[in-house]
Order: sequence, then structure tokens, then C-alpha cells
Amino acid sequence: MKGELKILNLAHGLLLGLVLAAPLIAPSLLPWGAEALFIIAAFQLRLADRRWETRAGLRGWISHIRMAPLRLLPWAGTAIVALIAGPEQARLATAILIAIAMGELLIYPVIAHLLGRLPRLGLAGAILLLLIGCGLAEPGQAARYAMAFALGMGGCVFWLRGPDGEAGATLAALAGAVGALTVALMWPVVQGVAIPTAILCLTLTFAHLSVMRRHPLHWRLPSVANN
Repeated sequence: MKGELKILNLAHGLLLGLVLAAPLIAPSLLPWGAEALFIIAAFQLRLADRRWETRAGLRGWISHIRMAPLRLLPWAGTAIVALIAGPEQARLATAILIAIAMGELLIYPVIAHLLGRLPRLGLAGAILLLLIGCGLAEPGQAARYAMAFALGMGGCVFWLRGPDGEAGATLAALAGAVGALTVALMWPVVQGVAIPTAILCLTLTFAHLSVMRRHPLHWRLPSVANN
């Protein structure tokens, strides 16, 4: 599945390249880069999967699994890169593989349908809980990556509700990213929450910028679309 947001796609590709080059550039940043990949990849996956409402249930799950192998190839490369970074990164490689398997085979099929049925306020609450969960888990753990995957999905559904491409929403997302990064730099103790917040806000910013001059038809629940 491929997303349809050019700027976000470019950012995703650049991030993947940086993560693959991390052993040569900054091995210590590899866990954070992998976490950013989980968030943006899940955002892109939910964005591309516009047909979920017509294939919910067992048939939807089977259809999703059939398309999973191609999406797993970059993650296999990321795990290999983690192993190349050194023996101490073997745990990180294992965490990446476990988390992406959980995300693709369990988390996405189970909660994609549920997230779409939450009201906007409930969706914001779910995102907040996922951010807190990320903060409670140690960087580089499979559980943290799995929550980052769910966070990216929730962020996409939140973005699809609009307003998208609107200057105020874009500036708000950018301000959130800058604020979260500032907090992470000034108070390292809260990096566990601040960094995924910054990544999600940057992802939303790129998504907004990608549609600044376009007006796509947003995903809606059938009950909402018919009202």
C-alpha cells in the first residue's frame, strides 16, 4: 500500500534512508529512528487502506494479511541494519521484528475498525493514552514500538477527520512538534513522551502540507456520510 501525500512520502523515504545509514552516522539514534518509522509507516498504511469499511471482519483480516509481505521487507532491512550496528543491538532487531508482526497481524486488523468509530474527542483521548504508554516503556522495546504503530494509525484517523491543509491546523501541528522537541531537549526525563509526540506532530504537519493546494475526499463512516 502506498500513501498519496507527496511531502509525507518524501519524508518517509528520507527517514528510512537515514535509519538504514544510522550504523555509520549515529548508532545511538537507531532506536528513535525505528520508532519514528513505526509511527509514519502506520500513518501511511491507514491512509492507503480506504476500503476497510467494506471488508471488515474475517475477510478483511485475510485481505490485509495477503498484502503484508511486501510491507514487511523494509522492516527486515531495518532489523538487519540493527544487527550490523553491533551485538548490543540484537535486542533492538528482535524488538522491531516482534513489534511489526504484532502491528500487521494483530493491532491493525483489530483496532483499525474501532478507531474509525470513535468520536473525535475519544480519538484524541486514545492518542493521549498511547503517548503515555510509550512514555512508560523503555526505548527500543517491542511493546513501545507496537504502541508507536497504533499511535500512527490513530494519528491518521484524526487527520482524516479534518481540517486538512488549513493554515491554522498546519501551524498548530508544527507548533506541537517544535514544542515537544524543545521539551525533549530541555527535560530528558520526559523524552519517552515528548519524542513520539514530536514525531506524530511532524507527521501531521507533512500531511497537512501535502494537501495545501488540494481537497481530497476524506474517509468517513457510512452513518456519517449518509447524514
